[in-house]
Amino acid sequence: MPEPRSTGAQGLEEMIRLEPFELPSAPFMPPGLSPLKVTKAELEGRSALRASSYTIYVDLPGNADDMLLVHAYTGAYDRVSKRVATYLRSMESRHAPNPLYGTWTPEPTIEGQVPLPSDETLAILRERGYLVTLTPEEEETLFAKLSARRHLAHLRSAPSYIVMPTYQCNLRCPYCFQDHMRTDPRYSHLLRVMDRAMADRLLAGMRTIEAAHGLAADAELSRGLTFFGGEPLLARSRPTVQYLMEQMRTRGKVRVSAITNATELDAYEDLLGPENIASIQVTLDGVPQEHDRRRIYPDGSGSFERIANNITLALERGVVVSVRMNIDRNNISQLPALAEVFAARGWTGRSQFSPYVAPIHAGNASVDARSTFTSWQLAQAMEELRRQHPGVGRIGFADDSLQFKARQIFDQKAQSAGFSTAFCGAHTTMYVLDAFGDIYACWERTGDPRVRIGHIAESGEVLMSRAHLHAWRGRNVVSNPVCRKCRYATSCGGGCAVLAEGATGTLYKNFCDGYAQRFRAKVAQAYLEHASGKESGLNVSRLCEA
Repeated sequence: MPEPRSTGAQGLEEMIRLEPFELPSAPFMPPGLSPLKVTKAELEGRSALRASSYTIYVDLPGNADDMLLVHAYTGAYDRVSKRVATYLRSMESRHAPNPLYGTWTPEPTIEGQVPLPSDETLAILRERGYLVTLTPEEEETLFAKLSARRHLAHLRSAPSYIVMPTYQCNLRCPYCFQDHMRTDPRYSHLLRVMDRAMADRLLAGMRTIEAAHGLAADAELSRGLTFFGGEPLLARSRPTVQYLMEQMRTRGKVRVSAITNATELDAYEDLLGPENIASIQVTLDGVPQEHDRRRIYPDGSGSFERIANNITLALERGVVVSVRMNIDRNNISQLPALAEVFAARGWTGRSQFSPYVAPIHAGNASVDARSTFTSWQLAQAMEELRRQHPGVGRIGFADDSLQFKARQIFDQKAQSAGFSTAFCGAHTTMYVLDAFGDIYACWERTGDPRVRIGHIAESGEVLMSRAHLHAWRGRNVVSNPVCRKCRYATSCGGGCAVLAEGATGTLYKNFCDGYAQRFRAKVAQAYLEHASGKESGLNVSRLCEA
């Protein structure tokens, strides 16, 4: 827990240096990389081949003859014979690197003889990126250059805004990372509600931010606006929320969403719908009895029934509702019963309703780390529950999005699963704006001016802390030497910075969280679904895993 500091404008300049806002104009390349000065003709003239360091090998359950190959930076997905896969594995010049932090899983072992494929097959393997003539050092530099250029393009794309009308919340959930703000009197100054003057200040600052991203004042773009807190949709915050929505709409199209506990959502009834607050994320932590033990009001009373009624209200008004269930070892067994509750309330059959689970992390002293799951452990537990209880199959998990993307490729509905240079928007274009005019990169690191990336002055001028801005926006698969060598980097993005910092003390280490296992398992499942003609699985939109 950070020591409390004043959020008033006076004195802040002494804590961190703020400078006029600007974005980098050139890709960042870390020092020490091998130069890549070889020409295409020189590469084609090289005879020595090796397996690319960025090839992933995926076993197919029940298929002893074939494997899947996935390539990190070309985006290739291919089914090949075990004979070809074994040849490729035999051509690797070094083992995959160990991560700085996280659970690492070795690739499948090499089995059988290693005959040479045909010339035609070798040519295809080269074309798809699986065989290269670059040395490992040259390929790492190539990967870094490709990733750095892509990351710079992400940095300079249109910004998205997270607005926090207040840090106040009407619930007292024991695992909340902001719990100290409401329970420690030293932080009571944070609990103000944003007024119209501050809203105007943020709106002015947004224009400056967009100009720094190269967008003209009259640019036609669809802006993203998400309300977060505290609890952003308290009844008392409605005037500010409505005003911000109206003013943003005068600038063009805006997609409005909220991450809310939904206890006072009925105060926003007329603002709910596809043209207003179009989507919400709400948390339910189990069946009513369990939820009412965890997500409680200050007097200890439960909140399930009120939240459930407001979920129904939102669905009836056409809002997309994503219900998140924070899961640990104590409440996961209740998911089958909770799936029945969803069906009984008439939510399950609605196309705009999507429940999913996320692991609880030990975010404060109230959480027993022994009761928590890693993401891989939760994935395994969910698969077992889905086998035993078909109704749980309607409840998603963040890794389902991996399966969905891979399935799109196998069904030839997409050419690539994407190229992630960073884990989330905190490292690219997300701006979290609070009720004091402070700007943060990540909503899990708010309320402490010492870690803000910037501040919007009363004049509307945007000032940034160069050190903090670069610390967050510069965390990517290029800046981390382990990620630069990792074959999963363009899918994982280096993992959550907050969880990495909690585990290691620094944002700049990776948080692998069993990603190799999770990736291979979901890609294999996607292929088996495709081969059997089974309907595509769930696609979970991850807002945040921390």
